[in-house]
Amino acid sequence: MAKLIVHNSGRLARMMVRQDRIQIPVWILSISLLTLVVANAFTNLYPSDLERQAIAETMKNPAMIAMVGQGYGLSNYTNGAMMAHQMLLFTAMAVGIMSILLVTRHTRADEEDGRLEMIRSLPVGRLATLQATIVVAFGVNILLALVTGFGLYALNIESMDLEGSLLYGAALGATGIVFSAITALFAQLTESSRGTIGFSITVLLLSYLIRAIGDVSNETLSWFSPFGWILGTETYVNNNWWPVLLTIGAALVVIAISCYLNAIRDLGAGFIPARPGRKHASSFLQSPLGLALRLQRTGFIAWAIGMFILGASYGSVFGDLESFFATNEMMVKMFAQAEGFSLTEQFLSTLMKVIAMICTIPPLLAVFKLKGEEKRNFTEHLLSRSVSRSRLMGNYLTVSIISGFVMLSLASVGLGAVAISVMDEVIPFGVFFQSAIVYFPALLIMIGIAMLLIGFAPKLSGFTWLYLTYSFFVLYLGGLLQFPEWLGKLSPFGYIPELPVGDMDFMSVSVLTVIGALLIVAGFIGYSKRDIYG
Repeated sequence: MAKLIVHNSGRLARMMVRQDRIQIPVWILSISLLTLVVANAFTNLYPSDLERQAIAETMKNPAMIAMVGQGYGLSNYTNGAMMAHQMLLFTAMAVGIMSILLVTRHTRADEEDGRLEMIRSLPVGRLATLQATIVVAFGVNILLALVTGFGLYALNIESMDLEGSLLYGAALGATGIVFSAITALFAQLTESSRGTIGFSITVLLLSYLIRAIGDVSNETLSWFSPFGWILGTETYVNNNWWPVLLTIGAALVVIAISCYLNAIRDLGAGFIPARPGRKHASSFLQSPLGLALRLQRTGFIAWAIGMFILGASYGSVFGDLESFFATNEMMVKMFAQAEGFSLTEQFLSTLMKVIAMICTIPPLLAVFKLKGEEKRNFTEHLLSRSVSRSRLMGNYLTVSIISGFVMLSLASVGLGAVAISVMDEVIPFGVFFQSAIVYFPALLIMIGIAMLLIGFAPKLSGFTWLYLTYSFFVLYLGGLLQFPEWLGKLSPFGYIPELPVGDMDFMSVSVLTVIGALLIVAGFIGYSKRDIYG
């Protein structure tokens, strides 16, 4: 009986791997290479014990504890301890996102698009698809763990031994496994892929927040978060393996529940019922713009709240920044001294660049919603009516531009409001807003690139995400890894004046705006001429 329930799950797993033969290697190589590059950079940036101990002292700051977790091995802050303490949490979050997207793609997304119904018409077991997805997700995370673990050991860095390196990889793999299980559960509870991703990402963010509050105020609270579990491994110091086993054990329990729910629910249904809509749509909803806004309302609100919270969380750090920098000569050296500006203001200019790139994600998602609707043949109904292609694309562009402006504004409002409340020497609120909104032209170029690719080569639209990742990697880690300046100039974010430290460069901002507008116009031209669904 059990064999019949999961019949042909092996074939389905092979099909999923073939479908993701590009995405899976890209994820694994990106995460593992980033880990190896940063580990090697730490040894060059902090070569002496004295410099590492100076960093260890700053890790005792509550703001830093909230961001990266409680310190361990601070009395002897080796390269391994520093690497695990400062990088494991953020890398684990990236692995969690990877797993969420992978599981959603092969469960609720396939079910929503009707592919699962076709598969179920073949001789496959009722749980075969879910089991195949879990096997693939587990396999990807195990492979990532092995590549990362042996890669770190191969660097031959002192204090980064084989056991610690394998445990570092295992902690990442366990994180991916538990969020794969959580996503599989929400794939049974919700009725759409958007709901599955939304709930899963919410759990991921809440896990980070609970861990942050617990690490600062109540250590017991941290153990209610998967991120608190993996940080309990204390990699390269005490090498505790039991948190990894705890994480995997919890994942297996969640998977068992998911399989039971999958076995008893109807195909296409979910256990969290969708709220019934109105009997009659409003006049605004009957317009293409209203429909585009309605389709993205939930994601828009979720991202808006997330950007505000992100800004507020960084703003809470500003009260301790001056004392943090004062006790750390290495951090002082990382920021070029600008006459008349405090180190806090210089940190603000760097932080805003990172926040701006994160705020670029929701506008791109809004643009690519058009491609997703086209892929599902949903735009055919609109285009068969008195709606032109240009108007249809313009509606999604409008939503994208509004989204970009709102995300930058909310992030700066959250950052400024909280920072002002905790700072002794207050920075005017207008400075926070200006330093964020100045990045809007760079965001406009990213939207333009997405529009251009949708118009001429929709199959290559993933290049936009690769380009954004490149921008984040070069501009965020460029100083740490000592990249040449010209690499940063390959990104539009590299041309934005870093307010408040730098002077406003109206010429650069204007040129970026014009380039973004030209890319958008070219996208309209391409979309109006190419074959839809081709």
